[in-house]
Amino acid sequence: MPSKQQRLAKDSAPKAASRVVVDERDDLVVRFAGDAGDGVNLIGERFTASYTAQGNAAFTCFDAPAEIRAPAGTLAGVGAFHVHIGGTQALTQGDSLQILFALNPAALRAHLADLEPGGLLIVNSDAFLPEELEKAGYTTNPLTDGALVKFRAVGVPMNQLNREAIARVKVSPREAERCRNFFILGLALWLCDRPPEPTVKWIRETYARNPGMIEAGTRTLKAGWQCGEACAELSTRFRIRKVHVPAGRYRQVLGIDALALGVLAAAHQAGLPTVFTAFPAPPASDLLHRMCEWKQPNVKVIQAEDDLAALNLALGASFGGAVGVTATTGPGLALQTETLGLAVISELPCVVIAIQRAGPADGMPGKAEQADLWQALHGRNGESPLIVLAPRSSADGFATVREASRLALRYMTPVIVLTDTTLARNAETWRVPLLPDLPPFGVAHGVPPNRGAGSFLPYQRNERLARPWAVPGTPGLEHRTGGLEKEELTGNVSYDPQNHQRMVEQRARKIAGVADELPLLEVNGPPKGNLLVVGWGSTSGAICAAVKRGQEQGLSVASAHLRYLNPLPRNVGEVLRNYRRILVPELNTGQLCSLLRATFLVDAVSLSKVQGQPFLVREIDRKIQELLQ
Repeated sequence: MPSKQQRLAKDSAPKAASRVVVDERDDLVVRFAGDAGDGVNLIGERFTASYTAQGNAAFTCFDAPAEIRAPAGTLAGVGAFHVHIGGTQALTQGDSLQILFALNPAALRAHLADLEPGGLLIVNSDAFLPEELEKAGYTTNPLTDGALVKFRAVGVPMNQLNREAIARVKVSPREAERCRNFFILGLALWLCDRPPEPTVKWIRETYARNPGMIEAGTRTLKAGWQCGEACAELSTRFRIRKVHVPAGRYRQVLGIDALALGVLAAAHQAGLPTVFTAFPAPPASDLLHRMCEWKQPNVKVIQAEDDLAALNLALGASFGGAVGVTATTGPGLALQTETLGLAVISELPCVVIAIQRAGPADGMPGKAEQADLWQALHGRNGESPLIVLAPRSSADGFATVREASRLALRYMTPVIVLTDTTLARNAETWRVPLLPDLPPFGVAHGVPPNRGAGSFLPYQRNERLARPWAVPGTPGLEHRTGGLEKEELTGNVSYDPQNHQRMVEQRARKIAGVADELPLLEVNGPPKGNLLVVGWGSTSGAICAAVKRGQEQGLSVASAHLRYLNPLPRNVGEVLRNYRRILVPELNTGQLCSLLRATFLVDAVSLSKVQGQPFLVREIDRKIQELLQ
């Protein structure tokens, strides 16, 4: 009798299953992995959309190939789309992988270690040829050598079944190869008990001008579905429990989309022209592309020759009376240091969206990190304080960019929004707000003095210590600006030591005073106890899940998340001192932890990870258990 591994290697279509069991659960973690040309991004997006259209929560992550033109079939060329589907919440990538689609040997080798024991593994058995195995570093075929014995491994001849499905359809060889995406998608939809009809409708709309692709895509999608029904080794289907969500309009939103929508919404709320500038460097280039696609009459998009030029253009737009916004990465933020200092001393509003990636230097462009916090807080010459915010989730980028624009206009200062690659490329379910519900921003333009009242004073501050916005060309608002120190009130160039002291202190007090209107730091859990887990940015989901797990075990642990990083909410010190110990998980070597220890003299412990990957819940849970033993 042939072994299970021998059956995996057979190229014939699987036989019909006699009985299928439905595994109903609260959440499910699925990953599609393959070469850059295998379309795992498309498969993952449409698979996720089949859930989010029904109100399920989703957390997705596209792990791009390490190299742009890596040889096909090699580890460097492997990309993956990771999906965590939940009922009402899916805050993280999930603690373990339950289903893995490996479309070639390299994908199997790169991602098999993440699949939980007993997890379902579906491979394209047609791709496990000797030359492909060699490129992936295998000396033997894992489908037949017993390497997969601890998984529920199923081999499907995807190439063969795809060719058979479209044999009578007139499409080009390239289009025929692309149709394999729909075969895999159809199989995944069957496996997870999702209806194929919405995807068929999407195929018709997407390829409306290509009847051949409509027929071929529909045929292969149905072939994948039928393969699932016929496969004897696929005896289990997965079903996520239905959820009830508040009434409203929901959509699946990428982090990049949320940032772009935030820029457009802020332009509407400000009622001013907006100039968005960027240099195309990943992952910030994705935001530049989105802003070019989503045209709005009062929003102008400019591609700059480098990151420094991009911020110069944005600051120039702010000087001219528009809202200047730019997007960059960690290396680009380093280049923008001098102009950020100019924005601080000239006290002009602009927003810098910094999408962090693994560094130093160019680092790992497709991987995540939070290592630019110190750069955002202190990375300028002289005393140059500014506001720093960080979204806690992909969808929160929308509200955070709007808040950054509001604060920039209200306090006449540059604002940095620190997000990262994980949040930018993740997608989650988002309740779309109504535009009339977004209140307008109050913009304090300068007012020409009355006749006989003297000349206009561009640095005469209001109760928030913000100076008026003097738009060039406005009669009576003539003034000087530039990078040299300003004389108090007049803005003239000054080298007076006492004046410099006053101006430095006033700019610092202005930023510190922002804390007076910030929401207080909230705690999830007991207001006092043994351990508080503090995070910022993309660590939010993993922290919340780990702390909830600890609370269910009766541990004295709570969590708090910082959206405002400079200035900090005014009750941070009080909150920290209510706990014996503080744990700070970060995707760096402890930057926020050092800040909290130095500022509030608390016993903060750093949990660092700099692997280009987000935290798993179990990693934080393990540290919580260690500190509370």
